[in-house]
Amino acid sequence: QVQLVESGGGSVQAGGSLRLSCGYSAYSASNYCMAWFRQAPGEKREGVATISSAGTTTYADSVKGRFTISKVNAKHTLYLQMNSLQPEDTAMYYCAAASGWWSACTRPEYNYWGQGTQVTVSS
Repeated sequence: QVQLVESGGGSVQAGGSLRLSCGYSAYSASNYCMAWFRQAPGEKREGVATISSAGTTTYADSVKGRFTISKVNAKHTLYLQMNSLQPEDTAMYYCAAASGWWSACTRPEYNYWGQGTQVTVSS
């Protein structure tokens, strides 16, 4: 069983930056496909970024060039650096993990989820 705990959310003005963190409880998760998702009120959950077991990253078009996903296995932590934030980035952000080894996160089944951290961007 893997537990995921997000932190780092908050309120920021447009153009600002935040770094989200997601601590994971098991070293085995270091080799999983991991991802950040977000969900705004009344909207469907959307994928933001993924990082595979091999370190391959992908991003939603809406965040390319502004967000960076990374992880530090020694710290059991996944990160999402968010720059040039816009009001449309306002959402609850969740980290997720898909067990197994993935060369690329191609439609994995995410079987572990965190509780989420709120990001609010004001104009």
